[in-house]
Amino acid sequence: MSRKLVDRGVDWIGLVPENWEFQKGKYLFRQRIERGNRKELQLLSPTQKYGCIPQSLYEELTGANAVKLNEKTDLNMLKTIHVGDFCISLRSFQGGFEYSEYEGVVSPAYQVFYPICNNIHRGYYKYMFKDGAFIDKMNSFTLSLRDGKNIAFDDFGDTLLPLPPLEEQHAIADYLNKKTSEIEAAIKEAQELIDKYKAYKQSVIIETVTKGLNPHVAMVDSGIEWIGQIPAHWKVVPFRSYTIERAEKNKGEKTRELLALSYALGVTLYRDKVFNMDRVKDDYEDYQLVYENDLVLSPNDIIKGSVYVSKYFGCISPMYNVFSARNPKTHYLPYLSYLLRTKEAGWKFFFIARGLIGGISNTGKYVTRRMTVSRQDLMSFKVLLPSYEEQLAIVEYLDNKCSQIDTIIAQKETLISQLQEYKKSIIFEYVTGKKEVPNG
Repeated sequence: MSRKLVDRGVDWIGLVPENWEFQKGKYLFRQRIERGNRKELQLLSPTQKYGCIPQSLYEELTGANAVKLNEKTDLNMLKTIHVGDFCISLRSFQGGFEYSEYEGVVSPAYQVFYPICNNIHRGYYKYMFKDGAFIDKMNSFTLSLRDGKNIAFDDFGDTLLPLPPLEEQHAIADYLNKKTSEIEAAIKEAQELIDKYKAYKQSVIIETVTKGLNPHVAMVDSGIEWIGQIPAHWKVVPFRSYTIERAEKNKGEKTRELLALSYALGVTLYRDKVFNMDRVKDDYEDYQLVYENDLVLSPNDIIKGSVYVSKYFGCISPMYNVFSARNPKTHYLPYLSYLLRTKEAGWKFFFIARGLIGGISNTGKYVTRRMTVSRQDLMSFKVLLPSYEEQLAIVEYLDNKCSQIDTIIAQKETLISQLQEYKKSIIFEYVTGKKEVPNG
């Protein structure tokens, strides 16, 4: 027999079990105002995925460098955070509140709070504070912000929060621990398969574009470290001898189709971009013409593989380089595009590029800049020239093979999205009491 659900007038949560109570956040939690940490003085990084974890662990898990504090910063002046505390950002509730399983300190940009009642189980609220409906409620406070006003703890403190019976809080937390662990394991398995297929795709591409399709052909050393041996009848040529740079301006034609380039999607119609962050001029007079089958590349992002053949006629920002085939009867640009998008070519571009990805400038400030491959280095970059027939065959083979692999990857990505949505749904259903934890 299902239990009775009632409306308590709390808009963000909807119907709840009739035996559940509600209290304002300020009667259940209190801000922690202490500085430093006598138990363990280490800097923690609040993250949406891992909660509040040591900065060193964050870098180990993600491979990313966290924003460093000034070396002169006294950790004893930062905010105390204890095991079991929650942490919120002053500026955004986008990812909910973070839970800490570590002792340490956090930046003053965060507010730390902890339970002050005996009838609170931290595990229940760990899930409740990451629930989508609760996050939407917190985000609603930002709608009226003006002049950069920060979200205050008072906004949370005046919010009505569910307070199920303590025994039920324990049951919900235990059940969600089990179910979310199962979901996370399935997501991890799917992601590992995606990574394997992506690596397999890269290996197929580099093997095919540098060795060809005939496993019995005679091989010779290419003289290029990142390529190694190649079929004996292939040529090694500089990029300049494979292409002709197109230097046609759009001459102010506003009706011309505007194109965009990304390392993930290739050359696309600008109007189809999900995020249009580029600064587009009112007129396109300085924009370059791009013809169908032209090669378009970004000297700033070629390291990531931003080099594709266009399916469209239109114009594109002058920040990109546009090329046609030097001889359409012997040079097939889709083959060249595959070659230059390999991870191995990307590493070579990385070592000849100029600029700084991220580091300390001569003024002592942390800066991030794009690494750019100069026109001179690009033009002299060594590429391969198989016979025209082989180039066609290689591209046809890779198009089919990569399409098969991409289909499998897309299926796994869809599965991950479904699992993530399922995880969100069960968290909502149980932390709001829509579903009762099954017995046993």
